[in-house]
Amino acid sequence: MALAKAKLTELDEKFEDPKPGGQSVEVQFNPELLKVTFANQIVQPQGGDQSAGNSGRQFVGAGTTKLALQLWFDVTAMEKDPVDDVRRLTQKVVFFMTPQKVKSDPKKLSPPGVQFQWGSFLFKGIVDGLEESLEYFSPEGKPLRASISLTLSQQKILETNFEGEGKVPARPGQAPLNAAKQGDSLQNMAAKNGKTDWQSIAAANGIEDPMRMSPGALVDLNIEAGVGVGGAFDTSVGLSAGAAAAPSLGVGVSQSGSARLNASLGGSASASLSLG
Repeated sequence: MALAKAKLTELDEKFEDPKPGGQSVEVQFNPELLKVTFANQIVQPQGGDQSAGNSGRQFVGAGTTKLALQLWFDVTAMEKDPVDDVRRLTQKVVFFMTPQKVKSDPKKLSPPGVQFQWGSFLFKGIVDGLEESLEYFSPEGKPLRASISLTLSQQKILETNFEGEGKVPARPGQAPLNAAKQGDSLQNMAAKNGKTDWQSIAAANGIEDPMRMSPGALVDLNIEAGVGVGGAFDTSVGLSAGAAAAPSLGVGVSQSGSARLNASLGGSASASLSLG
């Protein structure tokens, strides 16, 4: 599955649909986090009953939602059509901060509406603030890397619509993982889940120090206990009588060949007895 890239798209004057022929920017690197802030416009009535507390406060306007994020651009990491100055990339984002003539009133200037979309996350509003940091300069003094901090807002509380029940279907071969807590050891985690063979669990999860688990480390405890033993143990005895056997009734036992027993459980042993 291809990695979904975040995208900025210019909106029409109604802040509803993408503007035909408008600006559109696909980010170079997806942001690490999105910070969403909700606020309501509430005031205390003048001359009201101050002792009323919260009951005296009034909601006087629609709520607002703000979105804060950070974008990174690096011309040295461009795989296609590289440029010599990172500002050639960031100016496409600065565009959304620049006031434009309003089609319905040419005398009026207003920042264009912008839609930020990343996968199922969708935000429509205007850019309130933009901060650009330039770094990593070339010998000619051209910036090659930049970060942009964006703040967007919309005059309503952002509502998210989900499709379906949101349940993740079970996948064959996928087992739930247990997170280690502060001070946990693998032995304790296994015991709490009714497991006794913690050595097999450690080996299957590649854990080198089961006595000191890192908090938050994910462990698959659904490991079947078992001993990995291979090979066979073969004992063969051969009896042979010579044609000119001595009249003596004594029985002599001698080792012919080898009598070897591998220290591991997968060895073999052989011996022969002769009557003479």
